Amino acid sequence: MSLSDQVKKNVYSKVEENGIEFIRLQFIDIFGVLKSVSITTDDLEEALNGNLMFDGSSIDGFARVNESDQCLVPDPTTFEVMPWRPSEQGVARMICDVYTPDGVPFEGCPRGNLKRVLREAEEMGLELNVGPEGEFFLFHTDEKDRPTFDIHDRAGYFDLAPIDRGEDARRDIVLTMKKMGFRIEASHHEVAPGQHEIDFKYDEALKTADKWVTFRDVVKNIAKEHKLYATFMPKPFAKENGSAMHCNQSLFKDGKNIFFDPDAENGLSETALYYIGGLLKHAKGMTAIANPVVNSYKRLRPGYEAPVNIAWSQSNRSTLIRIPNRRGSATRVELRSPDPIANPYLIFAVMLKAGMEGIKNKIMPPESVEEDVHNLSPKQRAELDLGHLPRDLYAALKEMEADPLIKEAVGAHTFNRFLEGKYQEWNEYAEQVHQWEIKNYLGKY
Repeated sequence: MSLSDQVKKNVYSKVEENGIEFIRLQFIDIFGVLKSVSITTDDLEEALNGNLMFDGSSIDGFARVNESDQCLVPDPTTFEVMPWRPSEQGVARMICDVYTPDGVPFEGCPRGNLKRVLREAEEMGLELNVGPEGEFFLFHTDEKDRPTFDIHDRAGYFDLAPIDRGEDARRDIVLTMKKMGFRIEASHHEVAPGQHEIDFKYDEALKTADKWVTFRDVVKNIAKEHKLYATFMPKPFAKENGSAMHCNQSLFKDGKNIFFDPDAENGLSETALYYIGGLLKHAKGMTAIANPVVNSYKRLRPGYEAPVNIAWSQSNRSTLIRIPNRRGSATRVELRSPDPIANPYLIFAVMLKAGMEGIKNKIMPPESVEEDVHNLSPKQRAELDLGHLPRDLYAALKEMEADPLIKEAVGAHTFNRFLEGKYQEWNEYAEQVHQWEIKNYLGKY
């Protein structure tokens, strides 16, 4: 029996053992939104054989009407029971790749796109591991279960119950994640009122992207059971910290972390420095992928533990890239700009592509900046020649257009559709008259 046949056999066994009746076939659109098609176990064989069609023209950024037929091909290794659903006639899920009817991977499938870039790394003998940090807010809901702008607590960093009123919800989220195979490293109340963080152990990039999609799904569903609404919106409150998806990443070769060099002064290998150099070079171009909505740029402001300038450091959290203190197999590069709403498949692909270019071309980064970047004077900033991340979505899209590597990383189809959709989003926002304008201009002019 082939490995593929054995994996499929395992799916059938789990279906029978857990009394599964419904299976959700999940995939993600180019803007990072989770989609799902539900089937019964009667259609499981057809699904595993890649014979289930859907209308791709109804999914943002996928296909035009005249080329709309597409196939969902589930990855049987992603089969997991959904613990919050009924135990009788239970529900499970598998994450899917999208194919054309001809059996060819669809070029606009984010998961398939990450696989393509990972294969490029494999050709260099490299494996990317990623460990994201998951931040989100919890809000009250109204009598119709709709989210309200009423935060559920006023706690702060590392506070406990009864001040942290989300502790029960967070505990149940963690327990549910563990049932779905996650290894949880930490969970706690974050800095802002109503803000929480759950961190799970790093893994190979594709598995981590799948886990991130699952994590967001679990958080929202368990919050709902507690009559709360979970949002991954980057910046709900103007005067509070926003939510991020800090991406801790490392490269392994022949089972060893090649970012670590015990003989180097700071424990960082030349490969790690080149990787950092690639990330810094393409920081502006990747920003629209990492920070994909108008609200993202309300988070990227000085004073809220979010990066603004393009710099790296050994430890200080005000820079775009931070190198956590641990060395050996735990040596890693932390990119601090991505939002939790970013499409994980696309941002991981872009990070890896930029880092690989740094390695191939031996792009050495500038000196690290250990001072708090936000407190530097204009003169000090000028002396350090610090670049600045785009200040809004429009500027980020322009930087993305100007960086050929981003197009290579996400593919022409996704690149063009992403820009098209996000320019439309920006234009809709820019045409609105906001309450701030009414307040400041109506009675003055």
